[in-house]
Amino acid sequence: MNRSWAEAERVVIRRARLRVSVLVGLAITLLVVVVGGIAYAVMVHAQDTQVARELEYNAEHGTPATPPGCTWLFALDNGVVDGGVLPAPQGFPLRSDLDAVRATGRTVERTVERNGTEYLVLTRAGPGDSTVQAVFDTRYQIADRQHLLLALVIAEVGGLLAAAITGLLVGRRAVAPLAEALARQRRFVTDASHELRTPIARAHTRAQLLARRAAAAHLPEDHRQGLDKLAGSIGGLADVVEDLLLSARLSEEAGRLDGRAVDLAGVAEAAVATEADRAGERHVTLSVDPSAGPMVVTGVETALRRAVDELLANAVRHTPHGRIDVRIGRTADGFVELTVVDTGEGFDPVDAERLFDRFHRGPGEPERRFGLGLALLREVVTSHGGTVEASGRPGGGARFTMRLPASASRAEAVPEVGTRVRTASP
Repeated sequence: MNRSWAEAERVVIRRARLRVSVLVGLAITLLVVVVGGIAYAVMVHAQDTQVARELEYNAEHGTPATPPGCTWLFALDNGVVDGGVLPAPQGFPLRSDLDAVRATGRTVERTVERNGTEYLVLTRAGPGDSTVQAVFDTRYQIADRQHLLLALVIAEVGGLLAAAITGLLVGRRAVAPLAEALARQRRFVTDASHELRTPIARAHTRAQLLARRAAAAHLPEDHRQGLDKLAGSIGGLADVVEDLLLSARLSEEAGRLDGRAVDLAGVAEAAVATEADRAGERHVTLSVDPSAGPMVVTGVETALRRAVDELLANAVRHTPHGRIDVRIGRTADGFVELTVVDTGEGFDPVDAERLFDRFHRGPGEPERRFGLGLALLREVVTSHGGTVEASGRPGGGARFTMRLPASASRAEAVPEVGTRVRTASP
């Protein structure tokens, strides 16, 4: 995924906040559910125990003529069922249970759903040769349970809202140190890079001077090569420091980049001119043909110049004795597209996205290190609202395509440069 450093940090912070919020919310929600479940279980158990006791007591001491509330008593004696004076619910008594208990002497207890409610029916042997059946209507107990469930649902909804608010507050407070640490890291990178620029520039200048003096003094070849490598290494270190500075600047200015018109075609031509000498040393033909004229985008010219420079520098590094073509044009969907195509070493297609990771190394090639440049290139492009893609195959060259939103008005462009063709040949 093409994402700038600053955007990646914001994503990390958002994910951390979301994770903390979700965990806190889940904890509060789980607590409400557990407490509610325990309360409901205790209530149901208490009701069932109470009803069972009442049935036992009523069956043993009650009479069909004066049953307790919500209870009906039936007595089977000499084949006749006495149901008292109160009208019994439809379907009662359960004569089959009365006959079974009378025949076996065993107590039968069951729950019967009928008439829109539940009845607990206890049938047991009564005094003498009689058989007693007690029927209890549980509609009021069921109503109490439903009311409790409704209260628990309301409490759960309130708990979810409280969990969400609490989770957000806790998430912000918990992740605040992470955000501050990332901000301090960016400030440290910026400060350290600023402090290193001057001594590195001095060291680079002195190394170049020593290399020239060594060549003029006709020192041994290995000494001259060593000084050249030293100058190149210090120059590479200076590039890394500049990359870190630019990356930190993009992180700080994310979302508020300068809205200046930049001719990307002119930037590409200038970059080709800069790389011409190095391309000639490596026997590389470097060309650009912005035949469509100025291609205006909005952004930071220095940052865009650094991005195009990196594309060309990467192509030159990996294209010994070959050709590099820079093409630029406008797409139908309102983007300016700059493409760098080379005939160099190429890369495995599975690494196309990983090339933009910081300090990525190609598989099986320890010396092929992509460093910070392509990662910074992606940050620059994405911070300007664009995209960058890579394609290639081993030994078959590579293609890097940078797409940026075109400026709304071409009249904002820098002075026109017309049609330009510049070629650097070995």
